[in-house]
Amino acid sequence: MSDVRAMVLTGPNQIEERRFPRPETDEDSALLRIEASGICGTDYESLSGEYAREYPLILGHEPLGVIEEIGDRAAARWGVEAGDRVVVQPNHGCGACRRCNDGARCNFVDGGYGSTPAAVAPALWGGFAEHMYLARGSKLHRVPDGLPLHLAALANPIAAGFGWAVRAGGLQAGDRIAILGAGQRGLASTVAASHSGADFIAVTGLARDEHKLALARQLGAHATIDVDAEDPVSAVLERTDGEGVDVVVDLTPYSTEPVVQGIEMLRPGGTMVLAGLKGTHRVAEFDSDAIIRHEANVRGVRGVDRESFVRALRLIASGRYPVERMHTHEFPLEDVERGIRTLSGETGEPAISITVEP
Repeated sequence: MSDVRAMVLTGPNQIEERRFPRPETDEDSALLRIEASGICGTDYESLSGEYAREYPLILGHEPLGVIEEIGDRAAARWGVEAGDRVVVQPNHGCGACRRCNDGARCNFVDGGYGSTPAAVAPALWGGFAEHMYLARGSKLHRVPDGLPLHLAALANPIAAGFGWAVRAGGLQAGDRIAILGAGQRGLASTVAASHSGADFIAVTGLARDEHKLALARQLGAHATIDVDAEDPVSAVLERTDGEGVDVVVDLTPYSTEPVVQGIEMLRPGGTMVLAGLKGTHRVAEFDSDAIIRHEANVRGVRGVDRESFVRALRLIASGRYPVERMHTHEFPLEDVERGIRTLSGETGEPAISITVEP
């Protein structure tokens, strides 16, 4: 039985190639041959050590590939068979409880692709590898026939747009929304908000994000705000005639100021969704009374629900939005670290959505 090649995070800023035995599958599991795995900002936070991890582990929680082996019960449960191309949700549970059957996060098993240590058998729990093991509680979505690889790989971020901006934010047709951060999930939230009928969409970014802000406008944003040039709170209030927005989604990594600013952008009774991880950075001098003054609903989000993945794949397949412009780079498996650092901006290359392809 052949070995499987994987890129393993062994400590902060340390990635090395290792080989693992090809896992055996049973009636409730499967083996995925990875075609591509998207890179997320969380991968950079894990690489840099900002996000504490248990080493060694294989990163990559946005996998897309072809089912190479599958047990009969798994095939019946997931509605797929060997040879099908699928996208895999990042979290997996026990596969038996009510929440698992509803497509929600499991109460009993908090498994995660790209976050489970390689010490847990059979080790192949991440997308930055040639193959990935699919446990019983996995959540799979068959890719529509004919959908190009790089478009299908956008399912995870666009699902986050639907799950966070629309579902968690309670966004309704005619609502106004401010999206803080113009990375791939900020752009995905722009598409999801536009598709859901938002009447006003504002997207913020830095001066160096102009290429992202330009794409945000193509994807449906009514206003883009360079926070290096103008105060984002004043800009949002000015563009909404002082009323504020119904929903704010903070997707900025590390920066804590948007948390404070987002509350001030809300209309009374609006919803603030916190999605951008801050790592070791804490919100300084936060006036919690601002939540009371705005009668704000504040929600944290972690994963993405099943229905949001379904909506994402339908939107991508429809061709209604130019989401293919989000994809900017692909790297071979052995260059995964360079791909992660490119997404972070360390290399100076304009990047939005990047895939690693074995």
